[in-house]
Amino acid sequence: MTLDQLTYAGNLSPEETWKKLQDDTNTILIDVRTPEEWAYVGVVNLSPLGRECLYVPWLTYPRMSVNPNFVPQILEAAKPQSDDTPILFICRSGVRSAYAAHALTDMGYTQCYNVAFGFEGDQDENKHRGNKNGWKVAGLPWFKASPSPPKPSPVRAFFWGRRLSILGE
Repeated sequence: MTLDQLTYAGNLSPEETWKKLQDDTNTILIDVRTPEEWAYVGVVNLSPLGRECLYVPWLTYPRMSVNPNFVPQILEAAKPQSDDTPILFICRSGVRSAYAAHALTDMGYTQCYNVAFGFEGDQDENKHRGNKNGWKVAGLPWFKASPSPPKPSPVRAFFWGRRLSILGE
């Protein structure tokens, strides 16, 4: 299935995502990148809102195959209050998160959004990310995680003393 065939509630800019998280305490943000990306690139910091981002990988490393337990892990981690709970998905550039939003929409959740441009954004003219658009370029809160990849536990993992909710294998 191609990106233009996916169905979900829509795309939100990183700034719109932050505002939605500020305004609606029921809104859930889920980072669907790999644990290696969380460790080496950085993660969203929702602590200024008194919130936590959830972390459930869409693809599993090293084969980068779709996580067969993705939907059950999302439902266990997020525990959405209803089918219309806003669930926002973020990845590196907005592609995996669009597929994740589609997967939950297919399960009957009506308010699944993709964070457009993701955490690092589109590539610039030199094929580098993090310079053009995305969460980091928007100046939204984030932090660099541990220099070594975390080993996700069934429920929680820790980066430099900060607890991140992670469901993984």
